[in-house]
Amino acid sequence: MELSLPELCGQLIVGGFDGDELPAVMAEALRAGRRGGVIYFKRNLPSVEAAHELSSSVVDAARDDLPPFIGVDEEGGRVRRLPAPVMTLPPMRALGKIGDVELVRRAGFLLGRQLAPLGFNLDFAPVLDVDSNPKNPIIGDRAFSDEPDAVARFGRAFAGGLGKAQVLACGKHFPGHGDTDKDSHLDLPVIRHDKERLDAVELPPFRAASHAGIPTLMSAHIVLSEIDPGVPATLSHRVCTTLLRGELGFRGVLFSDDLEMRALSDNYEIAESAVGAIAAGCDALLICRDFELQEAALDALVRRAEADSSFKSRCTEALGRNLAARRAKPPRPLPSASDLDAVFDSDEPDALLDEIKRRSKR
Repeated sequence: MELSLPELCGQLIVGGFDGDELPAVMAEALRAGRRGGVIYFKRNLPSVEAAHELSSSVVDAARDDLPPFIGVDEEGGRVRRLPAPVMTLPPMRALGKIGDVELVRRAGFLLGRQLAPLGFNLDFAPVLDVDSNPKNPIIGDRAFSDEPDAVARFGRAFAGGLGKAQVLACGKHFPGHGDTDKDSHLDLPVIRHDKERLDAVELPPFRAASHAGIPTLMSAHIVLSEIDPGVPATLSHRVCTTLLRGELGFRGVLFSDDLEMRALSDNYEIAESAVGAIAAGCDALLICRDFELQEAALDALVRRAEADSSFKSRCTEALGRNLAARRAKPPRPLPSASDLDAVFDSDEPDALLDEIKRRSKR
């Protein structure tokens, strides 16, 4: 498939926006092939009917040959975007404490079975960080456990459940955000552990997920000072390519975390972070709110690809990965919002939540 440079580079950008209707500029970007998909937040999702209508608008706007990512952070606990009647999973720590891999797999499957009819083909979950720092302001109970092997087991199970429901899982936040005392939404955390410690604690869940064939991962805006001093992982070729691809064997799509987060935006212009993330080895860029920043990132990618054939080849490689994932699990919202009643009539989610509550008290 021959794409123009704006199309090639635009397909690497997954954008967010305000409101519960698809903005005209975003619809036009999708029609023109200049976006690879969208990400929703609570601000976009006042109801499941609104979510369904929004996804239908995205699918209608996108080109048939370029099915979009339609993604959401629906982890459970304090990170959830969708309102009732979508099931409210507890924090992943609660599932980890029960210790039942099949229960975790069932949780991922039942959640995915509710997400897919709303048009979602991507859930930015599960968290694969190890809860190793009690002072961590951003991970905590979002992690399954403080034990790397447990995080690996439960992360694989949750991702497998989502996949069975035709939703792509995205493990995060590579190479491990668990032992930080800063929130990368606000600041740039630095992890000073040596490689031996990283191999023992931070990396095992990502290695296990890679070997299990998880379709996507998300980078963290953190610095590994013993691997690439001063360089955020999202912008580090040593982390995103040498470590993740070469050593851990990951073959899927690597998303950047949101390039608007202050860990990057306080230190880099959007043009620098967009080009840097793709050059480092990211395959898709999250820019979660500002359309003008998305356009600035696109312009920077195009200009770099025009000037540097090796960078253009890197963009082509990135598109190959992320388009393969989208085509494997394209978004399929139900034909009509009236069909949603049957989706949420099932007793299985409530039965699962009751079981989790009961077993959590033991």
